[in-house]
Amino acid sequence: MNEVLVLVEHTRGDIKKVSLELLAMAAHLGTPSAVVVGEGADSTVSSLGEHGAATVYVCADANMTKHVVAPVAELLAQLVSEKSPVAVLIPSSIDGKEIAGRLAIATNSGVITDAVAVAADGTATQNVFGGATIVHSKVTSGTPIITVRPNSIAPVVSNAAGTRVDVDITLSAVAKSTSVVSSVAVQKSGRPDLSEASIVVSGGRGVGGEEGFGTVIEPLADALGAAVGASRAATDAGWYPHQFQVGQTGKTVSPQLYVANGISGAIQHRAGMQTSKTVVVVNKDPEAPIFDLADFGVVGDLHSVVPALTTAINNRK
Repeated sequence: MNEVLVLVEHTRGDIKKVSLELLAMAAHLGTPSAVVVGEGADSTVSSLGEHGAATVYVCADANMTKHVVAPVAELLAQLVSEKSPVAVLIPSSIDGKEIAGRLAIATNSGVITDAVAVAADGTATQNVFGGATIVHSKVTSGTPIITVRPNSIAPVVSNAAGTRVDVDITLSAVAKSTSVVSSVAVQKSGRPDLSEASIVVSGGRGVGGEEGFGTVIEPLADALGAAVGASRAATDAGWYPHQFQVGQTGKTVSPQLYVANGISGAIQHRAGMQTSKTVVVVNKDPEAPIFDLADFGVVGDLHSVVPALTTAINNRK
């Protein structure tokens, strides 16, 4: 069986959308098998089966999430040794990329990060150098380990068997050498998660201040059912929390629709959103570099254009 392991990211059983996307991608390579660990793992089995997982490897041991990253890498290394999968797909999050690196070392395998597509023969597509270059890469040593950006493929409901297999592991001293001593819950706004949202509405320096986000950007986002993003200039100025920064030093997003308002388009920001499927730009400067990426552009004052757009959308609803 050409088994493909997919590491599932979840929060107490609430599965991240990118994990369901990876199950759909894994089906192009072989037979998808999900790997889920930690508190709430038990409650994910049914949903993972509905989205294509033929097998769901479950390690509900609380110790897996009491330590930082390494236990998950060790569990995956054990499964790679036992199951000899054709590939391992991991969400391209901060933790996911560290897990991939550790797993590659443990299994003497090649690793590819930030893929946006994976072909049936294992060839991965990446957008590198801030999206300026498209690269096709293939692992030639060991088990291909690939991290994949969110929104690279749509989840698919395929109703596979979803057979549960419980997995035990004895963690090494190294894996237990660091511990999570506290965690802080991110305040939820009711909007989609920025990294996984299919629509993102972002604001930059042109928004003019914190009030502009509350009165202009957020209403448009809510009308579209979108996440809110911000440029580095806006977050550095304290207009919006840093957790919503889009860019090379913030979040990398790849939504179906990206609406950039008052954002000049510095390379730092472009690196974080350049793979968006459709880009709409509102900016009063017709020479702003962000227009180079625009599928649709409006040269105008965002404080007039965006509220008018929001009203039109709400009227159509």
